[in-house]
Amino acid sequence: MLAMMVSVDPTMLALEFLAGAILGGLLGFATKRIAKVLAIIFGVQLMVVRYLQSQEILIVDWDRLSAGLVSTSEGAAETHQAGMDVHWLESLLSVGSIAVGFTSGFLIGYHRA
Repeated sequence: MLAMMVSVDPTMLALEFLAGAILGGLLGFATKRIAKVLAIIFGVQLMVVRYLQSQEILIVDWDRLSAGLVSTSEGAAETHQAGMDVHWLESLLSVGSIAVGFTSGFLIGYHRA
């Protein structure tokens, strides 16, 4: 059998480890920042769509969008069918609940990450 000589250069190993740690740290930091920006964009988009829907500017078929996984509110459908105008306070409460839920979830995720 042939004996294989393995030469290990500790300096090279340390440099590779250091480079990997720096690149990993930078990539982790960038990924965290990008994910937070995307979460903010998604949350703002959701609030805008919900507000536009409450003002009857935009009509969203939530059943079709979610493929039946999420059922829409029957009260909102009855209000729309009856032709009643949505009061601005109801719009504010609807958008506010989404905003508060999103903000609290975002802050919990931000501080735990």
